[in-house]
Amino acid sequence: MAKERKPDWHTLSGLPLPLSLNPEDGITDLPPAGQAPYTRGIHETMYRSRLWTMRQYAGFSSAEATNERFKLLLERGQMGLSVAFDLPTQLGLDADDELSFGEVGKVGVSISSVEDMKILFDGIPLDAVSTSMTINAPAMVLLGMYIVAAEEQGASMADLKGTIQNDILKEYIARGTYVFPPKQSMRLITDIFEFCASHVPKWNTISISGYHIREAGSTAIQEVAFTLANALAYVEAAIATGLHIDTFAPRLSFFFNCHNDFFEEIAKFRAARTLWHDLMTTRYAPENPKSSMLRFHTQVAGVSLTAQQPLNNVARVTIQALAAVLGGTQSLHTNSYDEALGLPTEASATVALRTQQIIAEESGVADTVDPIAGSWHVEQLTKKIYDSAMELINEIEDKGGALAAIEQGWQQQEIHLSAYQYLNEIEKNQRNIVGVNYGTMDETEGIPIMKTDATLGERQTERLAALRSSRDASAVSLALDAVRQAAEDGTNLFPVVIDAVRHRATLGEIMNAMKDDFGTYMAPSGF
Repeated sequence: MAKERKPDWHTLSGLPLPLSLNPEDGITDLPPAGQAPYTRGIHETMYRSRLWTMRQYAGFSSAEATNERFKLLLERGQMGLSVAFDLPTQLGLDADDELSFGEVGKVGVSISSVEDMKILFDGIPLDAVSTSMTINAPAMVLLGMYIVAAEEQGASMADLKGTIQNDILKEYIARGTYVFPPKQSMRLITDIFEFCASHVPKWNTISISGYHIREAGSTAIQEVAFTLANALAYVEAAIATGLHIDTFAPRLSFFFNCHNDFFEEIAKFRAARTLWHDLMTTRYAPENPKSSMLRFHTQVAGVSLTAQQPLNNVARVTIQALAAVLGGTQSLHTNSYDEALGLPTEASATVALRTQQIIAEESGVADTVDPIAGSWHVEQLTKKIYDSAMELINEIEDKGGALAAIEQGWQQQEIHLSAYQYLNEIEKNQRNIVGVNYGTMDETEGIPIMKTDATLGERQTERLAALRSSRDASAVSLALDAVRQAAEDGTNLFPVVIDAVRHRATLGEIMNAMKDDFGTYMAPSGF
């Protein structure tokens, strides 16, 4: 058993708190936490031994500005970093690309080269911090930049800890920042699985995301089903390349939304853990127990935040974060109350972090394992979500699997229908949203809104020009030729991408070298 955080556990009144309520107590017939099928949690002692990682998502404007925000959050108690990239970076475009005009640094940090990445983490030891990066189509290039930045700090890639989102299927379903066609995108993912298994063993090579599926309007059941169906597609793709299930599955991670329905969200997490265990063990029979453990990060629901009466969002975020903790999340991001209006200010980001800390240290919910277990309501919701999500997964399988169903536009259409129903209920006053259609009031005072640097695009263009004039152009050209050759002949792309990064090839240049063979993708109209 892991060492617990406190020598003894009791309520404010002095009542003793057991580690958990187990089957022998007659409370629930489920196996305890840490035992398959992990309904009650993946660790025996859960937060009694180690709290979830408080990983606040941050990124805006320049690498310098985001570096300052990272250091502020770490100083105030954040446990891990989570990087938001701007739209050009997410689409594999350099800041000086004409398609980047007007978007540089607006919804995340602008990263065009390893020099930007080095500035982003200046003064932050990459062998000592865990970093999550929300990046998909160009995930290989950004992880390559992270690896090289760490090397130039003196760190080995074998010591790096973190996650790249790298989940392209949900981009086709719900988010839209894809670049390459599906087949080529899947190849990039399996190349990362293979390389990191040998060279970056502590890295989570994918974060299979239900978050954006939920933000697009899905139900909780669809979020679980579509996410796990995508995960099965990645597993199948990796196995098809010759990888053994236990080589890569222990490093698969997941990313879920936590919405407003408190008990449904708790049940959703418990059901997802159980369902993933059952799917993995029945289909692939892994020998490593970690291959069937669903480890997940949670972010509270951005789509639930309101521009009206924005301080009310503090209450929404607290309720959602509490549900995520009671559901057994491994890490958590709490949104800032002003995010329906703009990027978080320093003050609002601090309140969001303090919300997690208050839940952890003052509420008592982290003091015992799975405190909601045995609730008739939660247990029946867990079973219903499990059964309903399994039905949807089977329906996807009947269509040929997640990728085939995406190409048919099926998941997209199902999400559209769910989103329409939800918004229709609000417009007809069948569902109350405080400040929107219930509890409304005239608002005379605004709150401070953060504004990004309008000159950043010009400065990034100048920085890129200086980089291109100072590097060895012939070495860059040879490195990019190697990327094109690997794309064409099917060898693992990651080593040559890292080499191109070392020679100071830019994000856009490396992506364009891949495009020469892979081409690009545009979804059929209406998807």
